[in-house]
Amino acid sequence: MAGLPGSGKSTLAELIGDRLGIPVVSVDPIESSILQAGIDSSQPTGLAAYLVAGTLAESIIRTGRSLIIDAVNAPLPAREQWMDIAERMNTSIRFVEVICSDPVVHRARLEKRVRTVPHIVAPSWHAVEQSLDDYAEWAGPTADFPRITLDSIQPREFNVERAVSFISAP
Repeated sequence: MAGLPGSGKSTLAELIGDRLGIPVVSVDPIESSILQAGIDSSQPTGLAAYLVAGTLAESIIRTGRSLIIDAVNAPLPAREQWMDIAERMNTSIRFVEVICSDPVVHRARLEKRVRTVPHIVAPSWHAVEQSLDDYAEWAGPTADFPRITLDSIQPREFNVERAVSFISAP
């Protein structure tokens, strides 16, 4: 899963995971645990959370199961991490990008969101706008992997059905 904070990707990730019966590994709770352990927030806790998620992903893949990674995945190196794991583990990868095409709705969702993950500050709308600068184009190696873009303005069930069909396709 990839997409800006507040786009709806975590909600869709959980629904898709439930539908497919596969685990969802989310980066935010991992980062929360790192911070809870006393690691200072000035340290690269986000990077550490992605690396831990990668280790968990490899462990799950070794058991022959699939999984969903729930993370912003904005910069190219974040996406490349998942591509490298898939290659190393000799498995396939599919990217599900979630957008919210209506900035008014996106902002309202973000501002109404209640964070249940301790130690992680909910990003402001301004921070989301700034993170657009870090959101890499789907080009180069990431363009070679299957990807679907879901618009969270569409009904949830519609997006879940599209994602399940995409993920389940041969």
